[in-house]
Amino acid sequence: MRHFIWLSLLLACGSAAAADVALIGVIGRSAAVLAVDGGDPKTVKLGQTWRGIMVLEVEHDRVTVEVEGKKRVLERGQHYRSAAGSASDRGKALLAADSSGHFFADAIVNGLPVRFIVDTGATFIALPQREAERLGINYRAGRASHTRTANGVVEVYVVKLDSVRIGGIDLHNVDATVHAGPGLDQALLGMSFLNRVQMQRDGGTMTLIQRF
Repeated sequence: MRHFIWLSLLLACGSAAAADVALIGVIGRSAAVLAVDGGDPKTVKLGQTWRGIMVLEVEHDRVTVEVEGKKRVLERGQHYRSAAGSASDRGKALLAADSSGHFFADAIVNGLPVRFIVDTGATFIALPQREAERLGINYRAGRASHTRTANGVVEVYVVKLDSVRIGGIDLHNVDATVHAGPGLDQALLGMSFLNRVQMQRDGGTMTLIQRF
């Protein structure tokens, strides 16, 4: 099983702390990897303070930090902004590339976790049949169609996802296709999601900013 702990938590802190902080990943139970204001990731050890943020506890999929004198438990995909943040700020998510240059995103789809690979060549979010079944999607009630893949022509069903949440971005009624049978091993984050965000790439990181 491949482990990617790339994406996740975005928060805006008060004037004493950084304006925009993202948890890129965790290192065991001893450190969190943070990025501030879109800068390079930095490892912050348990008990250390950086840019006004103290790391109090590190677990497998969440961290406890102290921000503005208050404890915050941040799970992957959870978004937090301080009261000092601008009300007009839009949802954001920070992704990091793997060693092959691929960007992965840990999402919550219809309330359940799904790991995507970003694919700007895919028209829609694309789900393998097994993922759709795990999510409880009645995909065969969707519109049947066909698409050509490296394995030939396969049957797909066009459906609507009630919600797709990545970091601070929360979209609803997102078009997706479900690939019936074999041929698609990884869920794809296609343009039906990406068209609704701005994509800003800086080396090995990519920031998504919600448009609408």
